Amino acid sequence: MSITRPTQTQEERAQHPVTHRQRVVIENNHGEKLVGILHDTGSKELAILCHGFQSWKERIPMVNLAAALEKEGISAFRFDFAGNGESEGSFQYGNYRREADDLRAVIQHFRMEKRVITAIIGHSKGGNVVLLYAAKFNDVSIVVNMSGRFNLERGIEGRLGKDFLQRIKENGFIDVWNKRGKFEYRVTEESLMDRLSTDTCTACLLIHQDCRVFTVHGSMDKIVPVEDAMEFAKFIPNHKLHIIEGADHEYTSNQDELASIVVDFVKTRFCQGRDMSEQLSSCIRVDRSIQSRL
Repeated sequence: MSITRPTQTQEERAQHPVTHRQRVVIENNHGEKLVGILHDTGSKELAILCHGFQSWKERIPMVNLAAALEKEGISAFRFDFAGNGESEGSFQYGNYRREADDLRAVIQHFRMEKRVITAIIGHSKGGNVVLLYAAKFNDVSIVVNMSGRFNLERGIEGRLGKDFLQRIKENGFIDVWNKRGKFEYRVTEESLMDRLSTDTCTACLLIHQDCRVFTVHGSMDKIVPVEDAMEFAKFIPNHKLHIIEGADHEYTSNQDELASIVVDFVKTRFCQGRDMSEQLSSCIRVDRSIQSRL
């Protein structure tokens, strides 16, 4: 005899979270395997987490946010972009649009599995990637941009040194070394131009009014100045801004606060969207009932 168990609601899953974590490998459009960790709460609702520059899925903001979403019964997937972490491919300095395409491959994979993409959440460069994705594909309703950079022309000299444009045009590349004298990565002229040609302002203006964007930034961020967050607020049509006082770029001492405000935003916006959808379905049923009687 078979027994049918009732399906848990999101509220019930949040009260009694049972999470299964599994390694998932997804192929991007270039045939490279992207590696990620799925935090599966049993919910079809899924948030996707995107790491920043020269980072990976195991950095603290990614892991902590996935755990916070778990507690609320929302499944989460954190993955490595191509050329980062465990994923295949070579690391590239720019690559903003290509990483948006990586995110596209991930979203399409989970939609094929009948998942509902609740939100796309990005930190630092990942914040820019989720915004570019929203502008290009217009198929997500919640975007969270944590510490993204609005002006991509800034921050380059700090990594590449002075006169970087002249030097890269003369040599075709610039090698970046860390403070201990260890080689880190090579910046080609093509990858630098990729960054400089990525138009954040235009992307922000292209994000649909129905897409709700949440920008979070630390007031003490020394890598991406908090003024960049103010610029996002000016150009994104449907936008909310939250500054965490005293927080640095990695939210080193503010992880709990970061997780709390991001998860609250995702929960609130998703529930509002679901309620509107249910109300619309109800209205359609009533309308059809009236039409049948007429």
